[in-house]
Amino acid sequence: MKKFFPVYVRVPLIFFIVFALMEYCIDSGDRPAFIKYPMVSVFLLVFLFILIAIEVTLTAVNKVMYQLLSPEEKAKLDYENSLSLQESTWFKELMHKLTKTEPMSKEADLLMDHDYDGIKELDNNLPPWWVYLFYICIIFGVIYVVRYDVLGADDQEMELKKEMAQAKIDVEEYLKTAPDLMDEKTVVLLTDDASLAEGKEIFAMNCAACHRADAGGQIGPNLTDDHWILGGGIKNVFHTITNGGRDGKGMVSWKTNGMKPKEIQKVASYILSLQGSNPKDPKEPEGDVWVDESAPKTDAAATKKDTTAVKK
Repeated sequence: MKKFFPVYVRVPLIFFIVFALMEYCIDSGDRPAFIKYPMVSVFLLVFLFILIAIEVTLTAVNKVMYQLLSPEEKAKLDYENSLSLQESTWFKELMHKLTKTEPMSKEADLLMDHDYDGIKELDNNLPPWWVYLFYICIIFGVIYVVRYDVLGADDQEMELKKEMAQAKIDVEEYLKTAPDLMDEKTVVLLTDDASLAEGKEIFAMNCAACHRADAGGQIGPNLTDDHWILGGGIKNVFHTITNGGRDGKGMVSWKTNGMKPKEIQKVASYILSLQGSNPKDPKEPEGDVWVDESAPKTDAAATKKDTTAVKK
């Protein structure tokens, strides 16, 4: 690798290979391993420091060894380097175009007149890759300013606000249909046979002891008439089963007894399907007659109401 890749390619390449292997091998869930496990970050930093130290040491050793060579050996080495450059692969040619590096034998031609305590300076040109990257950054900066400051495109803060608003809408839509997150505001009446059959089983296991198997009422009230203590309809019945009856009396909260919202919806729908079933020897009505105010009124119901008003 050292033969084909320069140091500024070799060090990042080795580092990121090790980094990728650690991320692949360490199960860190939805967060990167170097964030979830601080010791991974420490290891990567130490590893990078060692890589840089090795490269600096090798470079220094190569320079010292080159200076110790005789003029004939230096000429031979420079000749071999020139041949190697001429016979290089497309990658080497590309890297040479991007760096425009000069051989060490020409360093004397690049020395400047500056001398700082014996330290001399080379008059190297900026590598083309750096110059190209600088121009790209300028173009990117101009496009960025025009897009966000002139044309008023959404910046990161505005994008976050829009995403949060959309997420809130998505959560609200999900809550409307999520079975285990249902409440009395989002519950709807079930009428399909499968749901009512499951509701009947739940009722027989948990509710029949107090309301009888036919819901005619025993300790608890009759659930087949039109009288309700805490209100009728799917929303009120769901609320009563979930949170329990009146304080100090009435049934317990089935939410705290392990019944899921979807199960409560099914048993509440089954109870409402028993309206008007007239079981044998029902318990006397309790509570008040409940009328669903949200239900559309038929012409027959309106006529009956008017007739009752005339009689009174």
